[in-house]
Amino acid sequence: MMKQELRQKEMHGGHALDVVTYGEAMAMFVAEEAGDLAGVAHFTRRLAGAETNVAIGLARLGLRVGWLSRVGDDAFGRFIRASVQAEGVDCSRVVTVAGQCSGFQLKAQAENGADPLVEYFRKGSAASQLAPADFDPAYFLSARHLHATGVAAALSETSLAFAGKALDFMRANGRTVSFDPNLRPSLWPSQAVMVEQINRLACKAHWVLPGLGEGKILTGHDLPHDIAGYYLQRGVRLVVIKLGADGAYYRTADGGSGMVPGERVAHVVDTVGAGDGFAAGLVSALLEGLPLAQAVGRGNRVGAFAIQVAGDMEGLPTRTQLDALVQS
Repeated sequence: MMKQELRQKEMHGGHALDVVTYGEAMAMFVAEEAGDLAGVAHFTRRLAGAETNVAIGLARLGLRVGWLSRVGDDAFGRFIRASVQAEGVDCSRVVTVAGQCSGFQLKAQAENGADPLVEYFRKGSAASQLAPADFDPAYFLSARHLHATGVAAALSETSLAFAGKALDFMRANGRTVSFDPNLRPSLWPSQAVMVEQINRLACKAHWVLPGLGEGKILTGHDLPHDIAGYYLQRGVRLVVIKLGADGAYYRTADGGSGMVPGERVAHVVDTVGAGDGFAAGLVSALLEGLPLAQAVGRGNRVGAFAIQVAGDMEGLPTRTQLDALVQS
């Protein structure tokens, strides 16, 4: 191994990567005018995917990130790979599969800060066929942290099995694991199955990051304190509950808790991707050893960046942009 590579590993605790993640990325076509998608004539192509949003957010903040997935041998697959690689994310474990397609989606133009309508075309996609056989132990061990979401787990039975294997493996090998439920009810056979499987995965993680509405569905509790308690009683170390414009609430296994107010945003353009931005900010800060309240504050700030720009990840800040905001 070259000396430069050794020095890079030493800077990151002996690991080649700071974070590894996996899941499906899609081509996304965003409407250039408001109204029913059926009547829209012009779209702008962008990238979409909860895990890739987080991966790109982390990479822009200076972390070394790897992403594992499958794409079809098609134009969308080439676009996805090139777009993620251009952000400095390692895609060496992204497999191009002949005869399979890459997913895509249509997204309506956001209006008045509301969540835009999204139509998905992903059933049977290459990424949805991710399976335990695709798991690469050496690659995952090269990272000191795993970030996972409930989206990839919802795509198929084999993808769900991959998720369970990845979380179990990383936790058993002393790596930290974060999990964002990122609920997609339409991808599950029923809400009961969704709740059971998402909670099973969440309880394998060290850090769980639900939104308030998600927490209510998953635990049956209404209050952030009680939602957090549900997971802490089941072995999770930290629960951070996203409260939208109000900020975020956190509670830890050792009895700590607190509320960190949200960032003021003058004009909300597109709320999609805010939670992924929050995850990137929080995870990056925790891996850097920042105090918990400061880490949650960074999550709020990165999420605030995300909602001021059209697109799921276009608004995610670089380290320079984030530092400039903190210092202003």
